[in-house]
Amino acid sequence: MKVSAIIPAFNEAERIAAVLDPLLASPGVDEVIVVDDGSTDGTAAAAARPRVRLVRLPENRGKAAAMAAGVEASTGDVLLFLDADLTGLTPRHVEEMIEAYRAGDADVVIGVFRDGRIGTDLSQRIAAFLSGQRVMSRALWEKARGVVEDTEFGIETALTRLALREGWRKKKVALRGVSHVRKEEKRGFWPGLKDRMKMYGHVARSFFRRL
Repeated sequence: MKVSAIIPAFNEAERIAAVLDPLLASPGVDEVIVVDDGSTDGTAAAAARPRVRLVRLPENRGKAAAMAAGVEASTGDVLLFLDADLTGLTPRHVEEMIEAYRAGDADVVIGVFRDGRIGTDLSQRIAAFLSGQRVMSRALWEKARGVVEDTEFGIETALTRLALREGWRKKKVALRGVSHVRKEEKRGFWPGLKDRMKMYGHVARSFFRRL
């Protein structure tokens, strides 16, 4: 089992190290791929490290396209997706997700925030399927390729709907102490809120889209 970790990133220069450090220290991860999704800050420079494969998209294409580009560049038969703005991530969290998948009783492992921040904990208790932290096989990703096209930030919803339709076995892993930096904190309240509403729009479209 070869595990490829894929991190889609857009303007995450100040935050991506908190994800790369534990990934690079995790013995279960065989390769780390960062997809710079047309960033206008120093994301590419921050990700340019030994043992990190950097894929640069010429323009911002959205999360689904960035994930797909990462898969295309990867060589593993197992894919570990992580967001680029996580806080509190440790090598142990990474290993727990990989070990849960290695156990063989789930087709998809989803990491959910617990004991991190009240807001993010609550949102993932209500809608754990929106988590960007997940492990799945390359074979399942290939089945989902047609579904994830044009979904952008609704990709987690699209994958969840496909999993339900296809009967994929799912397992949740509690990522205790992990959270993420909210859009309002990154860009300021109103621009961040606008981005959040746009994201929810993509999620809603993915939810009602015909599979």
